[in-house]
Amino acid sequence: MPPAPSTARGVPRWPGIVALVAIGGLLALVSDRLTIGPSWLPLAVVLVLAVPLTIATLREAHWMGRRLAFVGLVTVTIAVAASAVLLIEQLVNGPVDPTYLLTGAGAIWVANMLTFAQWYWEIDGGGPAMRRRDGHISTDFLFPQLQVGDGTSSHGWWPGFLDYMFVAWNASTAFSPTDTLILSRRAKVLMMIQSLIALVTVAVIAARAINTLR
Repeated sequence: MPPAPSTARGVPRWPGIVALVAIGGLLALVSDRLTIGPSWLPLAVVLVLAVPLTIATLREAHWMGRRLAFVGLVTVTIAVAASAVLLIEQLVNGPVDPTYLLTGAGAIWVANMLTFAQWYWEIDGGGPAMRRRDGHISTDFLFPQLQVGDGTSSHGWWPGFLDYMFVAWNASTAFSPTDTLILSRRAKVLMMIQSLIALVTVAVIAARAINTLR
């Protein structure tokens, strides 16, 4: 007789929903000169998606929830990337108000980090609905906890949103994953994009600081 399916499948999706709303809120703080369209637009899209996404999660319509999550993710990713490009344009074409430039760069940096933390959270192991709370099986990331056992899975441990945010934080500050290995090509591409956007925002802040000292 085949073993009964595990009842521990699926991890809470609400951290990802909160992260999406936070990203939209950060982008809403950015000047309209650093966004495509009004700065509140990504937040409005996220809030509209948050309602059906929450309902889909409560009803365990995981396929619908994941599609809605990806729609929100693509929206904020495009918004963050566009803001980084406009940030460089404003710095090059100047003169600019240093207050909104630095505030915008900081908000974009944090939004970028949260955006890609959400990407990592969504893609690893088939997404939150497919991951197991009684033992994680890695497909995109090799966390240190997984290297304690047989090198591919760890019984009784699963990565929470904070673990993926830590990976994203490292990619935005050290431009590398540090303690977590990147396994899949899609995760590597995402991390390269994240590091590039982070590098752009850090370069803008550094350039503004040097200009101020002069």
